[in-house]
Amino acid sequence: MRVATMPTRRLPAADPAAIADAAALLRAGALVAFPTETVYGLGADATDSAAVVRIYEAKQRPRFNPLIAHLPDVAAVEGQGVLDAPARRLAEAFWPGPLTLVVPRAPGGDVCDVARAGLDTVALRVPAHPVAHALLVAAGRPIVAPSANRSGRVSPTAADHVLEDLDGRIAAVLDGGETPVGVESTIVACLDGTPRLLRPGGIPRAALEAVLGARIDAAQAEGGVRAPGMLASHYAPRARVRLDVTEIRDGEAALLFGEGEPEGCARAVATLNLSARGDLAEAAARLFAALRRLDASGAATIAVAPIPAEGLGEAIRDRLARAAAER
Repeated sequence: MRVATMPTRRLPAADPAAIADAAALLRAGALVAFPTETVYGLGADATDSAAVVRIYEAKQRPRFNPLIAHLPDVAAVEGQGVLDAPARRLAEAFWPGPLTLVVPRAPGGDVCDVARAGLDTVALRVPAHPVAHALLVAAGRPIVAPSANRSGRVSPTAADHVLEDLDGRIAAVLDGGETPVGVESTIVACLDGTPRLLRPGGIPRAALEAVLGARIDAAQAEGGVRAPGMLASHYAPRARVRLDVTEIRDGEAALLFGEGEPEGCARAVATLNLSARGDLAEAAARLFAALRRLDASGAATIAVAPIPAEGLGEAIRDRLARAAAER
C-alpha cells in the first residue's frame, strides 16, 4: 500500500506556519488530518486522484463509498455542485456548519471521479471550525476529508484518537484539541427538488424541516451507497455493542445516559455516562471518545442504556446502531 512510513507529524493548529505547512503537504498529494466542528477529518486534495486513493489505502476504506469535499465558502461550493432552491435555503441557514449536501456535479467541477465513487453527484460541506477554514483557504482547492480513522472504526474527536489509528500512515495531524459537536455532519440529498435525509448528524432533522417548511424523509436504501456513513456496519469499536439495555451482564462495559442506571451496573468492568444531566448535545460530543475508552477496558461487550431519539439523539442512535450491526 502507498501509505506513509515515517511517524506522523503533530502540528500545532494555532500556529499559522503549521497551517501553511499542512496546506503545502495537501497540495503535494500527502494526507493531513485536521479538526472540524464535528470530528477530525483525513484530508487530501479532492482534485488529485492519486491523493484520494491514498485515503482509501490509509483508512482501508471500500472504494464504493464516496467522500465529502470540504470548501471554505458557498462561492467555492457553486463551482463544484448545482444547488437547487431547497439546497440554497439549507446552505444559507447552516453553512458554515455540520451539514453536507449531496447535489448534482457542476459541469466545471473538478472533484475527481475517485472521490465521487464514480457517481454523477458530489457531497459538499463548508465546515465551521476556524482551523478547517484556515486550512481550506490556504490549500486553495477542495479537500476531501472522511473521518480520520480506519474504516468502520470509531471516529476521532481528538488528535490522539487520529494517531491511535493512523500514526505512520499519514503525513501530519493538525492538533486543534477536542471537536465540539462530536458526531459527523448531517447529510441531505438535494437531487430532484425533494430533499431527503441520507444520514442524521450535527443538524437535527427538526431544524432542517423548520428551514424547508416541510417534512424531510429518510432516503430509501436501494441504489447503493450514495454518501459517506451509510454502510450498515460503521463507527464500530472492537467490542460488540448491545443497545437499549435494561440490565448489565457480568463482564460488560456500561455506556449510560441520564440519571437512571440499568440493573446490574455494579457488575460492569467499566462505566461511563455520556451526560448525567440528560443533555443530548453533551452526549453527542462525548460519544466516540467514550466508545474508545470503554473499548480499551477489554470488555467483550459494551452495553448501552436507552437514549431518546429526538434532536441529536437521532444521530447518536444512528451511530450506535451501526456500531452494533453485524460485521
